[in-house]
Amino acid sequence: MTTLILGLLLFLGVHSVRMFADTWRSAQIARIGELRWKGVYSLFSAAGLGLIIWGYGLARAGDVVLWAPPTPMRHLAAGLTLPAFILLVAAYLPGSHIKARVGHPMVAGVKLWALAHLLANGNRADVVLFGAFLAWAIANFIVARRRDRLAGRSYPVCGWTRDATVAAVGALAWAVFALWGHAWLIGVAPFRV
Repeated sequence: MTTLILGLLLFLGVHSVRMFADTWRSAQIARIGELRWKGVYSLFSAAGLGLIIWGYGLARAGDVVLWAPPTPMRHLAAGLTLPAFILLVAAYLPGSHIKARVGHPMVAGVKLWALAHLLANGNRADVVLFGAFLAWAIANFIVARRRDRLAGRSYPVCGWTRDATVAAVGALAWAVFALWGHAWLIGVAPFRV
């Protein structure tokens, strides 16, 4: 569990710098340049992600079961991840009403993803992993939306065609991952009976 927690602290810590130390972050970018900042940020993120993956694998072996979610919760979780995938696509395909309305669809998608996985998993390692991501995403979303309001920031809309594209790409990515990718990458088939 220690490796998982260290990974979460590193990964989520790096992703929290803008939330808690935006002035310091801006000063570092000005001092070393944006490209170098992104390089250092990426290295720390990758190290944290690696520790999370390794630590989660270690923690799941012989983990403590806190509760046993009923089978329908797994299906509910799989359904909740559909809008999470759509939100993820909206983050990278700007110009949708979704992006304009939500503001930070990536973070909103992480909230849904983490909540879905908390509903479907009852082991201690699951609660630590997905609970940490959910808490981080809630805090990040609040701070980011507040920052947008204070700056008077709004996001442009290209039209409903962009929303249709976001929804179609998100739904397709979700279907591929839910039906094949999750079992291949994680070892769990979300729709198994």
